[in-house]
Amino acid sequence: MTSAQSAKRVKLLGIPWDEHSSFLRGAADAPRVIRAAFASPSTNTWSEAGIDIGAPSVLQDDGDIYPESGSDPLWEIETAVQERIAGGAPLIVLGGDHTLTWPVIRAFHGRYGQVSILHVDAHPDLYDALDGDRLSHACPFARIMEEGLADRLVQIGIRGMTGHQREQAERFGAEVYDMAALAEPPSLTFTHPLYISFDLDSLDPAFAPGVSHPEPGGLSTREALRLLQGVQAPAIVGADIVEFNPRRDPAGITAAVAAKLCKEIASMMIMCREK
Repeated sequence: MTSAQSAKRVKLLGIPWDEHSSFLRGAADAPRVIRAAFASPSTNTWSEAGIDIGAPSVLQDDGDIYPESGSDPLWEIETAVQERIAGGAPLIVLGGDHTLTWPVIRAFHGRYGQVSILHVDAHPDLYDALDGDRLSHACPFARIMEEGLADRLVQIGIRGMTGHQREQAERFGAEVYDMAALAEPPSLTFTHPLYISFDLDSLDPAFAPGVSHPEPGGLSTREALRLLQGVQAPAIVGADIVEFNPRRDPAGITAAVAAKLCKEIASMMIMCREK
């Protein structure tokens, strides 16, 4: 492999873990199902920008890690991510529930310092605690912002905001784009390295039914892709695709969407590095 090819490489890591899901389990099944959809002969591995993400010189699959619930799973996730980003390659994490974003961001903060976060979701995930659980998948961005791990939090697709979470958003200075007021996806420019956290329930259930918390009135798949493809950042260093529940996706529609997002985000990471 040439150095130029190596510089293009994007890493992929599965974290099949949903210990802090508040309603249904099943997101832990997602990484293997997303990989199967990515490799399915029903489509191909080329991105819309003309990059073959399936080429050996482009995507390195680092397999899955299985956090042990009897130990410190958050530390295990953080450590595993630290190891994979030490050389500077961008990383896409396949979840899993949204709790994992907190330790993943801790690892990125340790590598890059301040990062910006683009969070695409139906829910702001800013609860201080949900049902007494401060590690709930409804809380990761409260933990992230409390620790000062991000200079900027932009949340798009929101349509499940409670009064408490709105107070939290104001407290942390989150830039929230509610779906009710969103005529079209905004153009976004970031000045720090960018991390994208994409919850599949940001999409309308018509486009992604395989989630545990479907919220009508969301983004279409094309609107989400247009949003991502319009992002300007000096580097897209990491991303996660979370909250896909294959047990609620019998026709494989959401799996195909998740694989498409993986492909397009990897393409964006490569194009940022080539600028």
